[in-house]
Amino acid sequence: MSDTPAVYGQFGQALGLAERTLSAILREHLAQRRTVPEAWYTLRTLATRGPAYPRAELTRLLEGPGFDADDAHSLLARLEADGLIRGDAELDLTPAGEAQYQSLREFIGGPSAQLLSQFDLDDIETTVRTLQAITVKATA
Repeated sequence: MSDTPAVYGQFGQALGLAERTLSAILREHLAQRRTVPEAWYTLRTLATRGPAYPRAELTRLLEGPGFDADDAHSLLARLEADGLIRGDAELDLTPAGEAQYQSLREFIGGPSAQLLSQFDLDDIETTVRTLQAITVKATA
């Protein structure tokens, strides 16, 4: 018999299912703007963590199931060719990239706020703090 709380085993499954569900909805929503979540993540990262965000670190952040380093390099090259980002070892948004980020942020913000408004604000804040703390501890 284990002293490990049952919710520990449920956590990863619930988190994974929520992430996959929200990612699928985001992918469908962004398709209306002819973009992909990875492009949105790139613009958001540079807008919120830039300027001069390391290209290598951004490439690592973009990698995941179904999106490898080559895909990340291709995406960054496409965003550069479209005039949305610039830089070599360190990247930043161009004015056009900043405008695109703001436009997508507004486009995504409405549905996100509508979904999250169905939950208790304290629960959302606790969830965000918990996920941030897990990320910090897991990467330490």
